[in-house]
Amino acid sequence: MAKKAVDTRKYMEMAIDAMQQSIQEPRNDKTSPKVGAILLKANGKFDTGSRGELRDGDHAEFIVIERKNASENLEGALLFTTLEPSAPGQRKNNQPGSAELIVNARISQVWVGVEDPDPMADLKGINYLLDNGVDVHMFDADLQAEIWDANKAFQSEAEERAKRVRDDDPENLLSIKEKAEKKASLDDLSEPDVNWFLDTAGLDAPYGSKTFLRTFMKLGLLADTGNGIAPTGIGILLFGTEPQLIYHNAVIRATLQVNGREEIETFDGPLIRQPEKLISWFEQHIGHQINREQAQRERKYDFPLLVFREALINAIVHRDYDIEGAPIYFTITDDEITIKSPGEPVPPLTLDDIRTLNAPSLSRNPKIMYIFDQLRLVEQRGLGFQTIKELPEKYDLPLPQITYEAPYICLKFPRSIDAITGPEGTDLNAEELKGLDWIRLNGPVSKKAYAEQFGFNEKKAQRQLVSLKEAGVITQRGGGRSIKYHYSGH
Repeated sequence: MAKKAVDTRKYMEMAIDAMQQSIQEPRNDKTSPKVGAILLKANGKFDTGSRGELRDGDHAEFIVIERKNASENLEGALLFTTLEPSAPGQRKNNQPGSAELIVNARISQVWVGVEDPDPMADLKGINYLLDNGVDVHMFDADLQAEIWDANKAFQSEAEERAKRVRDDDPENLLSIKEKAEKKASLDDLSEPDVNWFLDTAGLDAPYGSKTFLRTFMKLGLLADTGNGIAPTGIGILLFGTEPQLIYHNAVIRATLQVNGREEIETFDGPLIRQPEKLISWFEQHIGHQINREQAQRERKYDFPLLVFREALINAIVHRDYDIEGAPIYFTITDDEITIKSPGEPVPPLTLDDIRTLNAPSLSRNPKIMYIFDQLRLVEQRGLGFQTIKELPEKYDLPLPQITYEAPYICLKFPRSIDAITGPEGTDLNAEELKGLDWIRLNGPVSKKAYAEQFGFNEKKAQRQLVSLKEAGVITQRGGGRSIKYHYSGH
């Protein structure tokens, strides 16, 4: 008999229910996170755990693994936890992190709600699981929003703690760009840009003071080399006067190719200043290229600045800065606007997750994300695609095509009717493409829901769904009245 498929959504929701039962620790100095965990064992039975359920401070994962199943063989079990498990070295008094408990218990698949909001955690728990052969999946984006909403105080305090200097913090393993940059010194930092961050973040740490040095070391922007203090790679990328002298790929190459002419420009400087430079260039050029002559039959779209800004910030914050010779590419043509950002999707996310525009919130560069957040350059967590998703409804524009062309994730936003085409190898009409975009954002959907959305009768809805299915852009699952249509990610 075939093994019954697991309804993972059900157990994600159960973990959130368990999260709401968390018990706060009896302390006034900080808020404990609300965390819930569900351990689904190979025999189909499950246990629930809520932080602090049995003992003050007990992690939810520890409860379901060690307190409730200490003598059980958990090989083949699945774990659903609402917060990223702690990594080795993150807990005090040499206590093992939850990620270690998971690996030691030989649990091979884990669903994680949200990443640890402390940027110093830097995805180390998730990466530890991945490095030890554990398959990691993220909760659905709408469930992530519930988790963040329940943990507002914890999230805010975690981000504030990242600013404060303490001597008793456990040491974590550092990535290359978290270490001191050998080619840089404190003189390579831009004092005006650092002060912009200090003022906006509300940090009382005058530039150059001991408090400033210790605070920036705490944030992972400076490091002690043994012979003095120097910027880290991340510090130089964010606040360096000329970071491209060391990181040649940390630039944006912008190209305008319209009406038979070409203009190329490169935007460099610290990462925090790149958005305003490119947005200014975008505003100057996109308006000039919208042809409103009556004789021009091809309709041009005045592309919304908010959508472009969101896509640009995502590219800067989430790109892979370790890929040599790979800048961000931005191109405007008569037909489309393209943004190419270096790096594959951040594990455990997949390209299909990103194509649905409902990808769970997860950053490749938590420290860069944190600085951009403190400078109010990014939207709140979990809303990385919000304005892009509004293109069809709010702006009457199609969704972008999202592909991976090694080593780039490519977003192509159509600017004209002729440019609105389906995925490569398909021949869909404009009405069908609009339907595809709706399924992409709202799937899985039934034929009835599809017909009601567009005011079609049953036969027309069926014809379009068959056309989309034959084009390979949606799949049909279930049978009878339970048939649902899913975006295929192609």
